[in-house]
Amino acid sequence: MNRKHLSYLILLPFLLSSCVDKVESPNFIFILVDDQGWNGTSVQMMNSDTLSKSDYHETPNLEKLASSGIKFSNAYSAAPVCAPSRYSIQFAKSPARLSLIRVGMNSDHIDHEGMMSIPKALKEINSDYVTAHYGKWGIGSSPELVGYDFSDGPNQNRDGGFVNNKTQWNCEVKEDPKNIFSLTENAINFITENSKNPFYLQISHYAVHSNIQAREQSLNKYELKKKGSQQINPGFAAMTEDLDKGLGLIIEKVKELGLDDNTYIIYMADNGSVPNIPGAKKYDFSYNFPLQRGKWDAMEGGVRVPLIISGPNVEKGIESAVPVSGSDILPTLIDLAGSSNVELHEIDGGSFCEVLKGDETHEVERDVEGLFFHVPYRNGIALNRPHSAVRKGDFKLIKFHDNNELQLYNLEEDISESINLSKSNTVKADELENILDEYLKDVHAPRWQEGITWKSTPIDLINSFY
Repeated sequence: MNRKHLSYLILLPFLLSSCVDKVESPNFIFILVDDQGWNGTSVQMMNSDTLSKSDYHETPNLEKLASSGIKFSNAYSAAPVCAPSRYSIQFAKSPARLSLIRVGMNSDHIDHEGMMSIPKALKEINSDYVTAHYGKWGIGSSPELVGYDFSDGPNQNRDGGFVNNKTQWNCEVKEDPKNIFSLTENAINFITENSKNPFYLQISHYAVHSNIQAREQSLNKYELKKKGSQQINPGFAAMTEDLDKGLGLIIEKVKELGLDDNTYIIYMADNGSVPNIPGAKKYDFSYNFPLQRGKWDAMEGGVRVPLIISGPNVEKGIESAVPVSGSDILPTLIDLAGSSNVELHEIDGGSFCEVLKGDETHEVERDVEGLFFHVPYRNGIALNRPHSAVRKGDFKLIKFHDNNELQLYNLEEDISESINLSKSNTVKADELENILDEYLKDVHAPRWQEGITWKSTPIDLINSFY
């Protein structure tokens, strides 16, 4: 372990003991949504930008959750696709560090059983914690191997009704679209049966990933409703509202059981929305507009996501502009659960517990110098170029590995990433390029080579690293 990582382990107890007004062994309900864009709900994620919410989709229960808690306008998934993003949530490590950078990779090199995860950390804090995962697992191994007590299996997209052909965009009418309500029933049963124990429950929805499915009543509503400026698909809107109804049932059950004073509800997406939904304007002016592009690449549309949290001592009805990431979830949960003794080795996340209390001056303490995104392959969609990115402060740098092209954006002033500052602000571009290059070397990240897809073959046999 290098000196930087060693220093983090020494400081960790002090960092994790700083969060005030802790609740003893609180409950956590983490709702992870698949492929939901930053502006894919009716919650305006950024108070200063009306385009940060949908003018077509309706999510009244998420609006209630936001009014009772905090919304993060600068929240990021750790990757623009599901599997690496989900790994980072469980282990607080970036895809680059894990060498798990795309869907369909062989994951034999990952120590799923040995690494500290969300359920293992909470049980180390209090052995009475009961943990469960229901829905799309989306990564290697199984929930039980990672430490969960209960699950419905190592489910993938196909278990939620995904078929990879053009029919995925035709809305299918179902009473239980994308298993939303059966997953919700499993969750409610778990909450009811474990209401006397501290618990962690993760509901990883198959919605709003295709195939599009919705209840008949919901679909009829949106077929009659005026289309929005960006989002225009009635089935997709109906599926989004059906998902929100599931959220409402969870919130109602928590209140009914009298658990709301001791339960954190966390709502987040695994990556941005698909940028080329049929009928929508594509890529630059996609469903994600004003964000650039979408799922599959590290432009803002692919990695900036909704994140809303309510719970004990969380400030109500406010927006935080502090940049946070899926890699920050595990350290934050540890902090909220009241422990300063859980050791997290070589991680990329940090606790944003103080931000939940409304401290906008707080900077998340991480062992790395920014938020990193690593997409070292051609994917045939979106940018179709291998690239990596780093956000530090207001600035974000994207580096393309096929020709070393740089793009630099001031996200505070240019959320649409439309003005490339790499030539006019070479000092900042050089600074961030050095940070990015050193980080990829430090974590021994997979290195792009023409022709490498990173699919199926064990990564050690590919043997292309920084």
